[in-house]
Amino acid sequence: MPSVKIENLRNIAIIAHVDHGKTTLVDAMLRQAGTFRDNEQVAERVMDSNDLERERGITILAKNTAVQYGDLRINIVDTPGHADFGGEVERVLKMVDGVLLLVDAYDGPMPQTRFVLRKALSMGLASIVVINKVDRPEARPAEVHDHVLELYMELGADDRQLDFPVVYASSRDGYAFTDLAELDERLRTGGDLEPLFKAIRAHVPCPVGDADLPLQLLVSNLDYDNYIGRIAVGRVERGTIRLGMQAAVCSSADGVRATSRIAKLYRYQGLARADVESAAVGEIVCVAGLPDINIGDTLCPADAPDPLPFVDIDEPTIAMTFSVNDSPFAGRDGRFVTSRHLRDRLFKEMETNVSMRLEETATPDAFVVKGRGELHLSILIETMRRQGYEFQVSKPRVIMKEVDGVRMEPVELLLVDVPETYVGVVMEGLGRRRAELVNMLPPEKGYVRLEFRIPSRGLIGYRSEFLTDTKGNGILNSVVSGFEPWKGDIEIRPHGVLIAWEDGESVTYGLYNAQERGNLFIGAGIPVYEGMIVGECPRDEDIVVNICKKKHVTNMRAAGSDEALRLVPPKVLSLEQCLEFIADDELVEVTPKNVRLRKRVLGTEQRAKLRSKVERG
Repeated sequence: MPSVKIENLRNIAIIAHVDHGKTTLVDAMLRQAGTFRDNEQVAERVMDSNDLERERGITILAKNTAVQYGDLRINIVDTPGHADFGGEVERVLKMVDGVLLLVDAYDGPMPQTRFVLRKALSMGLASIVVINKVDRPEARPAEVHDHVLELYMELGADDRQLDFPVVYASSRDGYAFTDLAELDERLRTGGDLEPLFKAIRAHVPCPVGDADLPLQLLVSNLDYDNYIGRIAVGRVERGTIRLGMQAAVCSSADGVRATSRIAKLYRYQGLARADVESAAVGEIVCVAGLPDINIGDTLCPADAPDPLPFVDIDEPTIAMTFSVNDSPFAGRDGRFVTSRHLRDRLFKEMETNVSMRLEETATPDAFVVKGRGELHLSILIETMRRQGYEFQVSKPRVIMKEVDGVRMEPVELLLVDVPETYVGVVMEGLGRRRAELVNMLPPEKGYVRLEFRIPSRGLIGYRSEFLTDTKGNGILNSVVSGFEPWKGDIEIRPHGVLIAWEDGESVTYGLYNAQERGNLFIGAGIPVYEGMIVGECPRDEDIVVNICKKKHVTNMRAAGSDEALRLVPPKVLSLEQCLEFIADDELVEVTPKNVRLRKRVLGTEQRAKLRSKVERG
């Protein structure tokens, strides 16, 4: 039987760099399609449902929704904008027939734009370019359109892909138009998103397939419900899926792994899941009742297994060692503290986070977790911490490869937007980290855009240095662009640390004497242990300080003499700053209530013996 077109259905993904307005645009589409009641209270960025997403203002997990616009049903996937979560984007592209490429009307194409667009073009997906935030005072939509066209040509788009439609929009105010000559009028009068909906109908291909052939459903995402368990999210590539049918879980690598009955079948309706009896080719559905299913698996009839190939996910570039907390304060804060707890949680993460890898080590208390970047791993650490886990993590390290006997390391494309005043100090700082300047665009409104190629390890710990060098006025974006031969040694941290000498509680008198040695990370009244890092030393050496030392009673001359001791406010580091700060012989202790820095070897004498042993060779 010949394939048929499903004319009233479109499957699209929204891809863009972080903070270019993807989630805000989805908000506006949901509102104008009548998804919400007139009196319904709806939060901004309603698709960012995760607490961390709301706090940071970024999308971390790809999410599905659907809008009904007239007779047209549009399945929408909101994807992450940060390069570290590129694995989420790569796999959900298998569910769609087209993409909305969202670009800021001032910033233009950024590294993540390049990364996800390359993936979409290589898969042959249709694209609609949405130039967003045209209402910004400094917007330059015409120039940005030219930059997008250059990007398409640079990525090797064919003639069909180069003929992309362009829609200009303000997702915050909820209007779109297709002719730049209308810009002034739209800024005055506003409008709606009908031109965008029309462009989706006209330019995104409808699904094509045969509903009578045996079922093929490719699983691209996983969800979980406390009542019905694991939920597989995927697109029906062929045939029809029905509630209660027997289905086989299979993959091209393992063949048929399990057979089970489909207990629940849903499709997306706005932000909710609606029960359906069946779904035909082209639909994106949620399936429950299959406990052994994973991302990349195919659902088929039990008597006709025919697995589909899954998308190749780019390899991780950063690795960290997660280990059981063995500090003197272990077990004080966390509910899950044993190696079994840690192992089970990490293996559970690997089921849904396809761009992460997990390796067990020779010791049962440590595990190597590999990801796409520091943020990718720090989000996992923060999530586990909030769930009650207590553990330690090592310094992030890049993952090397060997090609034809040559040692290769990951290299990133780095885009820096910085005021002209700070160009020199930024180039000097990046030069020390083996960065190569590949492009420098002329200043616009006082800002210069610099493009570098830099080893991934050169960026570890640089972000905080960059913010200091530019007084908080610079913007830094990067994406892994490939592997190149080893660039040589890089001096990442030119300073030492202040280390607590004994167990106890920090006091003002001890801190006052210690702050002359460097910048402190803690204030008075904080429990500390021997070997805990309590500050930063400006010289390239580690100094042991006694911050628990109290003033001798016999030396007291007046009751208020301690009040005269003035402490400099401590420099409090975030989790990401801690990961950037530590050296190879240090660890970050992570608990639900505290993040502490410590030496691997806590004892002062043991560290001295180890150091002398290393110096003797």
